[in-house]
Amino acid sequence: MKKSDNTLVVMAKMPSAGRVKTRLARDIGTAEALRFYRHQLAQTCRTLAHNRRWQLVLSLSPDHARWGRHLPVDGLIGQGRGGLGERMQGLFDHVADGPLIIIGADIPAITPIMIGKAFQHLKRHDFTFGPATDGGFWLVGQRRRPRVYEAFNQVRWSTSHALEDTLENIAGCSVAYVDELNDIDTGADIIGGAV
Repeated sequence: MKKSDNTLVVMAKMPSAGRVKTRLARDIGTAEALRFYRHQLAQTCRTLAHNRRWQLVLSLSPDHARWGRHLPVDGLIGQGRGGLGERMQGLFDHVADGPLIIIGADIPAITPIMIGKAFQHLKRHDFTFGPATDGGFWLVGQRRRPRVYEAFNQVRWSTSHALEDTLENIAGCSVAYVDELNDIDTGADIIGGAV
C-alpha cells in the first residue's frame, strides 16, 4: 500500500553541546540538556515513524548535518538559511507536494493520534496549529492547495506572541487547532511534569 501524500517534518538542530536547548542548559547543565535533546529527538522520530498516513522527514540544521541517518525517517534534509520563519516557510515552499506539517523535537507528549487529527483538519482547512502553553505553537500545518501562504513574516519568536503574530499573517485563511501542549524550554518545564 502506498503512503499518502501527507508530509510530516521534524525540525531539529544537530545535537551538540552548547548548540541545543541553551535555556534548559542554564537550569540543568549543558550535558543533561544535550542528553535530553538527543533522547527526545530520537523518541519523537520513533513515535511517529512507520505510519502510512504520512511521510516522516527530519530537517536538520546546519544543512550538512547527518546525525539522523540512523533514525527511522523517510528522508533527511537541510533547513536552508535564514531565521526560523524563513526556514519554516522554505519547507512549506519546497518540500514535497500536498499537505505538510512541521513540528519541533522537544514535545514529549506528542502522539500519532494528534498528528493524524492535524492532517484530518487539513482536508477542510488551510492551516492547523498545535498551540503551546507559552503562547507559541508546537505544530503548524498547511494544506498548500490551491496555494502556499506566507505565514511567518515578522513573527516575534520565543515570545508569548508567536502564535498571535502568525495568525495575523494568515488572516482570512481557515484555521483548525489540535491539542495544546508544553514544549521543553527550561528546567521548570521538566519539573512541572511536562516530561
